[in-house]
Amino acid sequence: MKVFQINSVCGYGSTGKIAVDIYNVLAAAGEQCRIAFGRGAAPDGIDCVKIGCEIDVRLHGALSRFTDKSGFYSKKTTLRLIDQIKAFEPDIIHLHNIHGYYLNVKLLFDFLKEYNKPVVWTLHDCWAFTGHCAYYDAAGCTKWQRGCNNCPNLSSYPKSFKDNSRNNYLIKKATFCDVDNLTLVTPSNWLKGEVSHSFLSKYRCDVINNGVNTDIFKPCDSNIKTRLGIENKKMLLGVASVWEERKGLADFISLAKKLTDDYAIVLVGLSDKQKKSLPENIIGITRTSDQKELALVYSAADFYINLTYEDNYPTTNLEALCCGTPVITYDTGGSGEPVSNDCGAVVPCGDIDAVISALNMPKNTEKIAKIASNFDKSVCFEKYFELYKEILNA
Repeated sequence: MKVFQINSVCGYGSTGKIAVDIYNVLAAAGEQCRIAFGRGAAPDGIDCVKIGCEIDVRLHGALSRFTDKSGFYSKKTTLRLIDQIKAFEPDIIHLHNIHGYYLNVKLLFDFLKEYNKPVVWTLHDCWAFTGHCAYYDAAGCTKWQRGCNNCPNLSSYPKSFKDNSRNNYLIKKATFCDVDNLTLVTPSNWLKGEVSHSFLSKYRCDVINNGVNTDIFKPCDSNIKTRLGIENKKMLLGVASVWEERKGLADFISLAKKLTDDYAIVLVGLSDKQKKSLPENIIGITRTSDQKELALVYSAADFYINLTYEDNYPTTNLEALCCGTPVITYDTGGSGEPVSNDCGAVVPCGDIDAVISALNMPKNTEKIAKIASNFDKSVCFEKYFELYKEILNA
């Protein structure tokens, strides 16, 4: 079996880690896999190819800002990618995030229809079936169900000064809806439900939950509180790769104003500029790529707080639970799916008082450990291998 994966990044960020985890499952089974990626660098030891270069990504992003045609530039780099796919001769092509200013999706799908090999497409957000945005929850928009227009989300990724959402919607529908042997995968039941109301509803859609490395993310002795000078306080943790508006940074600041001195909030992944704007009872830490260090931070926390307004199936929730830390999350997307009453709480979006009330729950270490056992990546991503075999044997 030969599998060719395509994603915006390789080895970092939630989707980049997922692509590499699937690669490792295949490699352990003696199968061949190659990852093509568009941005950043890849870990050593991975059979991968870089799509284009930073200049092309920047140009694609700049043009998209003025035309709202994200995903429809980068023609030359996409043609080179197609040549690389042909040379590899995969049995299955597995798509992840094909947005991110590095691919021409129409050229790619025209090739996929002609190549006529099975395609698996993991949807990590909603971009595939909207005319513009990756998420629409915060805007309360349902136009994607019937045809986008007058987009309320132009200021959200992929940002644009112009509204081309109607044309984008029609082009995506025509481009993505005529592929033989396409199987969709979503990490959450929520996103599968959204797909069922979209123009992609004609395709088979399976749910395969994301997993994490439980050899790293597990309860461990941590001196993080002492290092941060909060050993006598209850530590509330938030983690994001980028603290954009939808991740709820403003709500953490509102939460900090309502907490007593018994609590300290620690946020990981902030920019230097964001750190400088924090109130005294929020400790900001810049992004870390050291997963072992991150596991120490999760383990030290009394609660992991996820105040995201839009999300699919956040890996950070899984990492926190695997480190024995209960999770309090807003009820948005699939964020609450791994969280039960035994290991945290799911509260209405924007309800800071409900977050504070949930802080009184007891920590049930035994039940958290039992639930966390479901998130071992070796079990979760083995399901992709089983899906590949099922598709090829059909």
